[in-house]
Amino acid sequence: MATTAESNEVHTGTVAEGGAHQGGAFPPFDAANFAPQLIWLAIVFGALYLLMSRVALPRVADILETRRAKIAKDVDDANAMQKTAEEAGVSYQKSLSDARANAQALGQAQRDRLAAESDAARKTHEGALNAKLAAAEASIAASKAKAMESVDGIAHDAASTIVQQILGKAANGEAISQAIAALKNH
Repeated sequence: MATTAESNEVHTGTVAEGGAHQGGAFPPFDAANFAPQLIWLAIVFGALYLLMSRVALPRVADILETRRAKIAKDVDDANAMQKTAEEAGVSYQKSLSDARANAQALGQAQRDRLAAESDAARKTHEGALNAKLAAAEASIAASKAKAMESVDGIAHDAASTIVQQILGKAANGEAISQAIAALKNH
């Protein structure tokens, strides 16, 4: 217990005036402690240097190299994909223009075929209509001729009836026929 009492006295004696240390400077700034501190600084710095150069820095270098390789690979893949996409775009544009040209050619061929069919059908219909027109004209001419034959008879009968009504006696049939013939020639 004497050691405890002595330490109490030592503590009470050193902290007697407001808790300040009485005998010396702050230990890290004490000149007597510089040599051991420098030795420990050199040991810790050397150990830290070895730890960093042997363990941490190679890992960081590996990570950086892996990232650089992955980025380079990704850039190369992107360039290859871009080249493939451009080739696909050119191929697509070519096939699209070929399809348009083919569609235009097919459309023109279809228009030409339909125009030829339409022209042939039109000519057939025109021929049929011309034949019907000729038949109708012939029928009209026949009807006109028949009507004209009847006109002579009707005119002869009408003239005879008119002369009989006006003169009160029967008309000369030969004179009426000559008068109608003279009017026809006019």
